[in-house]
Amino acid sequence: MKKGKPLPPTYFVIYLVLAIVLHFAVPWTKLSRGFCNYLGIPLVGVGIWLNLWADRLFKKEKITVKPFEQSTCLIEEGPFAFSRNPMYLGMLVIIVGAVIILGNPLSLIAAVGFFMTMEFGFIGGEEKVLEETFGPRFVDYKKRVRRWL
Repeated sequence: MKKGKPLPPTYFVIYLVLAIVLHFAVPWTKLSRGFCNYLGIPLVGVGIWLNLWADRLFKKEKITVKPFEQSTCLIEEGPFAFSRNPMYLGMLVIIVGAVIILGNPLSLIAAVGFFMTMEFGFIGGEEKVLEETFGPRFVDYKKRVRRWL
């Protein structure tokens, strides 16, 4: 990844705002009203929790979360035991939760956009660097743990 490129949290905010804008720009597509919308709240909570948990592990190991900086440690515990990208997963879950709260299926465009941006704009390059840095250990980790979930 090139320095100067916006970091994933920037894309997260952009796509979250896009979901909200789509909701208000095309309100007639609102799918649900009422209690069903509240089902998105636990998803937002899970997404926040995943990000905080993963961030705490990065801080514990004193490594950066910035994709363009060299990693000195391969974390395989906590949320990294079931997702190679728990922070991206957490951000995606927050957006999906927000879409459910909004109740507008058109806002799903934002969730798909975020997923595609992370999948094709970040993860491939990050994993290439991790494989170069950690070699067979990272290859084994990739075999054991799925990219998203």
